[in-house]
Amino acid sequence: MSDYFVHESSYIDEGARIGKGTRIWHFCHIMPGAVIGERCNLGQNVVVMSGTVIGNNVKIQNNVSVYEGVTLQDDVFCGPSCVFTNVINPRSHVSRKSEYLKTLVKRGTSIGANATIICGATLGEYSFIGAGAVVRGNVLPYALMVGVPARQVGWTCACGTRLELVKGAATCGACGAKYREDAGHLSPVDQPG
Repeated sequence: MSDYFVHESSYIDEGARIGKGTRIWHFCHIMPGAVIGERCNLGQNVVVMSGTVIGNNVKIQNNVSVYEGVTLQDDVFCGPSCVFTNVINPRSHVSRKSEYLKTLVKRGTSIGANATIICGATLGEYSFIGAGAVVRGNVLPYALMVGVPARQVGWTCACGTRLELVKGAATCGACGAKYREDAGHLSPVDQPG
């Protein structure tokens, strides 16, 4: 008896590692060599390929494929039908497996529904990618990104609330966390206990 839940319609290949308390729902496929942490939730029709690493408490909504080379750190949220890629110039008749680029999604990041993350990018801690955005490069920690191509339109708190900066400082209206902007980067100053 395993210490995680898998719906009877899903396939877990031998060699996949799945952490305690994780829940894998309908029509998922977890391939050999995939690593999934504890307390994750994978919605319907999620594919996790070999060579991927998923941290603890990650939420992956319906219809997401996590391709080889993608790492999702702890507390990442992937909205429905968001897309990861792993090669820049795919062709059916040309094998480019040796050209896969790595994508790192750092702790606490949220990726909105139908957003696309082009391979080779690092998404900074607690960044927030809006629904439908197309991310073509690195994203700063706490950055709020929207559009096609995605552009930064502001900052978000670790709790997910949009921040309003006044003279380079912000206090989250939802949780009270404090931040300071310096040289185009946002850093936490005082987090509520």
